[in-house]
Amino acid sequence: MRKSATNDDVLSTREAAERLGVALRTVQLWVEAGVLPAWKTAGGHRRISRAAVERLFDERTAALAGGTVLANPAQEPADTRLKVMVVEDDPEMLQLITLVISDWGLPLSVTPADNGFEALLLMGQNCPDVLVTDLNMPGMDGFQMIASLRSVGAAFDEMDIIVVTALRPQEIERRGGLPAEVVVFHKPIPFDALEALVRGRIARLATTT
Repeated sequence: MRKSATNDDVLSTREAAERLGVALRTVQLWVEAGVLPAWKTAGGHRRISRAAVERLFDERTAALAGGTVLANPAQEPADTRLKVMVVEDDPEMLQLITLVISDWGLPLSVTPADNGFEALLLMGQNCPDVLVTDLNMPGMDGFQMIASLRSVGAAFDEMDIIVVTALRPQEIERRGGLPAEVVVFHKPIPFDALEALVRGRIARLATTT
């Protein structure tokens, strides 16, 4: 990894990408989403603190180690953590969403899946409380997965489904639409609104346990 020519405590986006082992585009995405705090030099170049990169490196290592990421696992009994599943075929976007949710410091676990079929298999083992899913995916897409969930009776009725998509509303309707209770966010993802929904579900979970 190349060191900054002016300050060992800061890195360029390319240096951060080398440290984290991801594409430059991924680091740019994380900067734009606020996962990595950055600032611009007088010449218009982005700079990122080395400490922030190292912290994200540790979080990313945990996120990729075994699938499910636990937030505050030692502080919360397993049956009181909110279970969130994120389904997204773009690996960079999947990492981004997983890391952002895990960084909220809430009592939850996050399970990633890269297509609808894998998600349904994982749900058979551990049904999530909240499903965050893309629509356009190879194989079983989000439309098919949601239709499958809603066709099996009451087993998944308590699951909150949140769609994050680049599709326009007209295209969603053309492809059959979505159930009325599904919340739809359009990319770029409004993470503040997503966090508010997750916090609301955690509050409801707390009243029942």
